[in-house]
Amino acid sequence: MKQRTICPRFEKAISLLSQRWTALVIYQLLLGSQRFNEIQSSIGISGKVLSERLKDLEHQGVVKREVIPETPVIIEYSLTEKGQAMEPILKTIENWSQAWIMEDSDATEKN
Repeated sequence: MKQRTICPRFEKAISLLSQRWTALVIYQLLLGSQRFNEIQSSIGISGKVLSERLKDLEHQGVVKREVIPETPVIIEYSLTEKGQAMEPILKTIENWSQAWIMEDSDATEKN
């Protein structure tokens, strides 16, 4: 039997998206530029973890951090072109989840 090798780029992409919260941060930023607190409250992530994820995504070229020099300073996060290119992938996962994943409340009602 021939064993198939996994493409290193595919493996790296899956590794990036499979980090806890990462896909949700990207999904939230598909709505447009947002401040740290907006992202944090919308997905319920701790500040420490969100900070780590945003730094990593910025390092990967997926997220752009913009400092707006006002008083007080405003920092907004948005997706780069590379990040925006994930939209069809995440929308496909969203569609699949609507068809196949049951919410906890749905499972409780059926029991």
